[in-house]
Amino acid sequence: MRRRDFITALAGTATWISQARGQEPRYVIGYLSGFSDASPYPGSLAAFYKGLKETGFVEGRDISIEFRWADGHYDHLPSLAAELVNRNVAVILASDLPSAFAARAATKTIPIVFVTGADPVKVGLVESFSRPTGNLTGVSVFLVVLGPKHVELLHELLPSANTLALLGNPENANFKSEVPDIRAAAETLKQRLEVLTASSESDLEAAFATMVQHRVGALILMPDPFLVSRRERLVELAAHHMMPTVYPSRVFADLGGLISYGSSVLDLNRRAGIYVGKILKGAKPADLPIQQSTKVELVINLKTAKALGLTIPPELLSRADEVIE
Repeated sequence: MRRRDFITALAGTATWISQARGQEPRYVIGYLSGFSDASPYPGSLAAFYKGLKETGFVEGRDISIEFRWADGHYDHLPSLAAELVNRNVAVILASDLPSAFAARAATKTIPIVFVTGADPVKVGLVESFSRPTGNLTGVSVFLVVLGPKHVELLHELLPSANTLALLGNPENANFKSEVPDIRAAAETLKQRLEVLTASSESDLEAAFATMVQHRVGALILMPDPFLVSRRERLVELAAHHMMPTVYPSRVFADLGGLISYGSSVLDLNRRAGIYVGKILKGAKPADLPIQQSTKVELVINLKTAKALGLTIPPELLSRADEVIE
């Protein structure tokens, strides 16, 4: 090849590389989750991308996302958070409360947008709803504080049940903070609350065995990434033991769970995407107040009710956002 031709070819290659680099995403977002993958909440990632797009960011064009999943093993979250910090991501999206605490411990400088069903002030994640301090902000759906409402729903369905069980993950900060309110709601209705815990597969079997032994009349499941990731098994165990159960998310009712009552996860993730987009545009987390999702949906599975030999009161059916037949 002649020298002139070589220089021309080299210049063309440099131009192509420059153009390719210009098309590379400008920002990398870290996605930290205690779940096994995005599937527990169908459409949640699409809703997150939608929120980003509303602020002008498109995955693959402006941004790329580094995912880290803990599969319900919260002891893995610190190292996963450290990986994202070492990757020098622009923002960390923490999809649940344990992930938010892990991200907060890993960095004081990288902005963090969290998603949680707990009261973030009550559990000590941030100091204020209106002016969160430091590098954190986010969206709260208050799935956990709906616990007292879950007690009321079960009482309406099974007024003769003397004992209720509450199943939660003790490794989640929402557990200790919300149990007293749920217990108080049960006591108001003259019901005893049996508090059970599960943070491993074997714990699930043991918990249901305890319910049978103590003649529990119905179960309340607390929101938690480990428990949601084991949703199929939990619905199977509830069916096997003929245990009427109220769940924190409609993904359980879609799988055959009796009743779900909780906030819209899609709305939550869209809002989180908007906040991440605002931060990429220069907003500071401390200037973005914690958002609270107020959209709550009640889903009743009539097929499961029939299998359990239960008749859903007409008043309860009339309030349902969706009835699965």
